[in-house]
Amino acid sequence: MPGTVLLLAASPTGKARLVDAASVLPVLAAVPPAVLSGTETANVVELADPLEPQAVLTRLRAAAAAPGPLTVFVTGQLHLDRRQRLPHLALARTTPATVRYTALPWHWVREELRLRPAGATTLVLDLHADPETWELLRTAPLDSGRNNAVHGRIAPPPARREVRPPSYMKAVATVLRSGHRPAMAELHRQALARLGPELASDLLLSTHTPESGDPHDAISGAVRSGRHAEADELAGRWEEAAARAHGPASEDALHWSEVRADLAMFAGDAARSCRTWLTVARARLAAGQPADAPAVEAAVDRAHHQWGAIKDPARARELGPALAELRLRVPGRREGALENVQQHLRQLQTS
Repeated sequence: MPGTVLLLAASPTGKARLVDAASVLPVLAAVPPAVLSGTETANVVELADPLEPQAVLTRLRAAAAAPGPLTVFVTGQLHLDRRQRLPHLALARTTPATVRYTALPWHWVREELRLRPAGATTLVLDLHADPETWELLRTAPLDSGRNNAVHGRIAPPPARREVRPPSYMKAVATVLRSGHRPAMAELHRQALARLGPELASDLLLSTHTPESGDPHDAISGAVRSGRHAEADELAGRWEEAAARAHGPASEDALHWSEVRADLAMFAGDAARSCRTWLTVARARLAAGQPADAPAVEAAVDRAHHQWGAIKDPARARELGPALAELRLRVPGRREGALENVQQHLRQLQTS
């Protein structure tokens, strides 16, 4: 099965730049796609200093939907948004004051990759942190998802006005240019050996995926084989069990509701996916979660995305008012989201 490779290198264009991220792309691009992926053939998607978080999310979502092995190479820098103090990957337009709106929330990466089976996804990271993020990461590790193998490093803030090179990723690329991709743990070790004491103060990342047997693996396998009803039935059983054990508004039960919303999307049932995401968003708000909590925003954003994919005007008209009501409470990060719902709803009502 062909592999997929996503090369993402991003850093701000102004004074906030900590690392010259895009300088690594020519070196990585010189590596044959099959070597980058560790498969016989591979598709490579390259994102160099992207401007918009939503554009990155679209590419990440498409890569996550690919059935074969996925390797994501990320070079850049991490900042905290001032409201929620959550790590974000800075993009070209990011400044310290605009992180929440111009950078990619790191939890989006985790969310998009969560339904991939264990062992199918590898993240290779060369990240620099600003002072606030560095302090946070010393006590709270960067969460890249429990099903994903992660290798790389996070470097502390450089000296004032210094722009650092992405030396770890360049070392990885140099090893791969030999034409052979070793096992990821060995590739990581060889890259570290090339850099030596330069990494003395860095946080080194080398985590492996859990053993098989996770229910998500069986569900993902059913989806890949086109057995969508079976996948939903499996997830429904886990949802019912979690609701009985912990309550229908518990994180465990809501997690399985979210899985079922994703499964409806994979099955091509945008209306069911939209309705489920709306239910999840309302449940989280009713449980007292704030309107700008990541899980609440994600649920409304995904409901909005699926609503736009509904082909039956009657079903879209049925769900539109509920989405508009939620958008009033949860405007999200994308400007004009409420206006988009209202305009599309008017078009549906007059068509």
